[in-house]
Amino acid sequence: MHPDINNVLVIAAHPDDGEFACGGTISRLLEEGKHVVYVVFSPCKQSVPEGYPEDILYQELRKAAVTLGLAEENILTYDFEVRELQRDRQQILEELVTLNRRYRPDLVFLPESADFHQDHHTVYNEARRAFKTSCQLGYELPWNQFGGEHKFYVKIKQHHLDAKLAAIRCYKSQGFREYYDEELFISLARVRGVQAKNRYAESFEMIKWIY
Repeated sequence: MHPDINNVLVIAAHPDDGEFACGGTISRLLEEGKHVVYVVFSPCKQSVPEGYPEDILYQELRKAAVTLGLAEENILTYDFEVRELQRDRQQILEELVTLNRRYRPDLVFLPESADFHQDHHTVYNEARRAFKTSCQLGYELPWNQFGGEHKFYVKIKQHHLDAKLAAIRCYKSQGFREYYDEELFISLARVRGVQAKNRYAESFEMIKWIY
């Protein structure tokens, strides 16, 4: 990552979005000494599988983020209702503007424009507005999109990928989902690595870049 990039925000609608999409990149940025803050807007209480406490995803989020190397104080969570972020978009925008004033991020990771999940798309729209003077990269979640413009690649090493997979394993409550599959993430990292002339990589939509 460019040496002028020091303060980084990862913005997600739901727990696990950041780990699934850019866990390897987060691991690399932390290793390089960057200040990374992970922001999540909904605990997805209405989507929690039977038998788990309603805050299980935030419990798993904290375990996963710490596994990647994030400090506890750099994990920020809100209590917006899942699938209703569009309804609350103005309040979300105001929270994002507050975060911009507090952290002045050089780089923001957010859902990419091709992501059709309603909550992800709301976060994409509001984050673009709130952080319009920052570099912005859109992360991919292939099960929520039919394509995407991936023109920015971050090379990662085996230990970055291992950290990502360890973080994903923390989300035991999501084991029923079709995409909760290590082979999927390993294969995607290999494909992006081939495209980036490296063993592994993660790819992003380059929404805005300032150099």
